[in-house]
Amino acid sequence: MENNKTILVLNGPNLQLLGKREVGIYGVETLDDIAEKMRKRAAELWDGAELVFFQSCVEGELVKRIGDVVIERNFDGIIFNPGAYSHYSIALLDALKALGGKVPVIEVHLSNVHAREDFRKHLVTTQAATGVIAGFGSASYILALDALDELFKKKSNL
Repeated sequence: MENNKTILVLNGPNLQLLGKREVGIYGVETLDDIAEKMRKRAAELWDGAELVFFQSCVEGELVKRIGDVVIERNFDGIIFNPGAYSHYSIALLDALKALGGKVPVIEVHLSNVHAREDFRKHLVTTQAATGVIAGFGSASYILALDALDELFKKKSNL
C-alpha cells in the first residue's frame, strides 16, 4: 500500500444537484454520498490518503483550480467530472494540457455519454485526460481511484 497520496476531485456544473436531478440517469446519490464512498476506497488503497473535493458551476473557477495544480504541483492525481463543459470547453482543455502529463487525470461521467444525445458523444476535455470512465454511475468515481492506483504502481515500477 502506497502512502500519502493527495487526489483532487473536481466536479463541474449541476453536479451539486445529484440525487435530485434526473435520477433516472444520474441516480439518487448526492455528491456528498459519492465523496464518502471515495474516501473509504482511497483509505483502502493508500495510507494517509487525502481527497480534496471542489465543485463549481463556473467554468473559470474550474480552470483556475487546475491552474493552481500546474503552479503548485501539490496533487498526485485528478479525478474530473466536467459535466456539460466536457462537450465544448476549450478553456478547460487548455488548463488540463498545461499539466503536461505530469499529473494523471481521469475524466469520469456518471452516464454513458455515448449512448445518449449526439452532442454528448463529443468530449473535448478527454483529449487531455489520461483515461476516461463513463456509464457506471457513482462507481465511475471509485473505478477512477482504482485506475489512479494502477498508474501509480506502474510509475513506481519504472
